[in-house]
Amino acid sequence: MPAIKTTEQHTLVIGAGELGMAVLKALAAQPVKGRLSVLLRPARPHETDSTRNAALRALGVDIVRCDLASAPEEELAGIFASYATVICCTGFVGGAGTQRRITAAVLRAGVDRYVPWQFGVDYDVVGRGSDQGIFDEQLDVRDMLRAQSRTHWVIVSTGMFTSFLFEPAFGVVDLEAAKVNALGRWDNRLTVTTPEDIGQLTAAILAHEPRIDDKVIFVAGDTFTYERLADMVDTYLGRKTQRTLWTVDALRDAVQAHPHDKMRRYHLAFARDTGVAWDKAVTFNAAQDIAVTEVPAWLAAHANQPSHGGVTL
Repeated sequence: MPAIKTTEQHTLVIGAGELGMAVLKALAAQPVKGRLSVLLRPARPHETDSTRNAALRALGVDIVRCDLASAPEEELAGIFASYATVICCTGFVGGAGTQRRITAAVLRAGVDRYVPWQFGVDYDVVGRGSDQGIFDEQLDVRDMLRAQSRTHWVIVSTGMFTSFLFEPAFGVVDLEAAKVNALGRWDNRLTVTTPEDIGQLTAAILAHEPRIDDKVIFVAGDTFTYERLADMVDTYLGRKTQRTLWTVDALRDAVQAHPHDKMRRYHLAFARDTGVAWDKAVTFNAAQDIAVTEVPAWLAAHANQPSHGGVTL
């Protein structure tokens, strides 16, 4: 039997990583409309209170504990039923199938509005059978949401996290060595957005009047070609970068040679001219005149800080 839906305007954010904390901070700054909670994994034995937990308490956020990797759908639905809005910020850390299970539990609970973990590319355009297997699960989630009408949903398409573009392990930009590697073609485009901007924009989308329901909303911190990216890195470094084109054929050969290397699959996933970028002029932030962080400003503020290694697709 479906769980009984709450009538109070409580909000649950799943996960308190880089994006989850950004969303929680943005929601906590809005006028109070109910309890704000976060779902975290169970505390480990002898685990001491963390700086993150102190920050959550300072924001007035309640902590709910559950192991997403093992909790059955019924248990998750029982938790979700106490909230009118659920926002999933966990990514793929729970393994394959986790996002489908979370979505099924949200629907079973009768949650009023759900923001799934879709903070990435335009999966509708990319389609099934792409070079990145997790994309198909993202499309499964969209199919589940579109096949029903009781739970409203909002998908926020953000492109890549800005920080991940400059992650050394990703290998597209090497600031220390002054190298930029283009994926597919130099005129292929990317859209990137910072987690901080995603948090602010997600909160603004949920608070928007008239209410936004059952739509894919596009946001963007910056959109550019790989050639333009190299130019921006040149300007930041004050010298010319070494520019190398990684063709689709070469990237596909690399995936075949290293089938378990996730980064090589990410390279191939973004070596395309559709689905991974959109004009800033058509975004929610442009329509609402909300300031966002473009790549030159991000470089000036973050390039010398330790990387978080986050991934969004």
